[in-house]
Amino acid sequence: VFCFSDPRTDPWPLVHSPLPVTLLFASYLFLVALGPFYMRQRKPLKLRGLLIAYNLAMMTLSSYMFYEFLVTSVLDDYSYLCQPVDYSRSELGMRMARVCWWFFFSKVIELLDTVFFILRKKQEQVTFLHVYHHGTMLFNWWSGVKYVPGGQAFFIGMINSFVHIFMYGYYSLASLGPQMHRYLWWKRYLTIMQLCQFVAIAAHSSYNLFTECPFPDGFNIAVFLYILSLIALFLHFYYRTYTRGKQ
Repeated sequence: VFCFSDPRTDPWPLVHSPLPVTLLFASYLFLVALGPFYMRQRKPLKLRGLLIAYNLAMMTLSSYMFYEFLVTSVLDDYSYLCQPVDYSRSELGMRMARVCWWFFFSKVIELLDTVFFILRKKQEQVTFLHVYHHGTMLFNWWSGVKYVPGGQAFFIGMINSFVHIFMYGYYSLASLGPQMHRYLWWKRYLTIMQLCQFVAIAAHSSYNLFTECPFPDGFNIAVFLYILSLIALFLHFYYRTYTRGKQ
């Protein structure tokens, strides 16, 4: 199954060929490398109104995707232990495929996070973790939508959308200005929530490697190894920001 693209999603925007996402990724790396040089002699842009609108829009999109993942999985009686992809054109099968595509497309939109950091000259925010996470999610979910739009993959999209409601809520408050900083004490707990998400995804994807389930092992192995890399990077970020920072 994993070798053949899903004919339902293949004609959808950005899905048929890997070329568009590869060009997007190359453009993204180009911007990360050269953006700071372009801004070096320029004043940082404020972008306050744009950031508020963007973060609220992403919060709304994340809420919509979480709702769609949750409701569709409940209506279609999805299993959290073993769920093969429904490759039919049934109403619920297509609904799950569509929200998987929106989740993939949200990863394209989220590349703007980096653009805004560079334009505001917040270069310290453009870390290896930031670029690695944004860049790789683009390819991960392109392959997810092309080959397995649904099934076990729904859990990743659902839990990540849930976390992103809070993440973009945090960013929305932060973009209102310094007067909001006293309300942002929960940043540490947001990082803990992200780590819990990765542990849950690792457990979810690894479970099927030891059981018989008609969902591609290759996909679960790739997800498991990728999630381990994120756990390591986020633990390092947590230590550097909250533990060493306090000392």
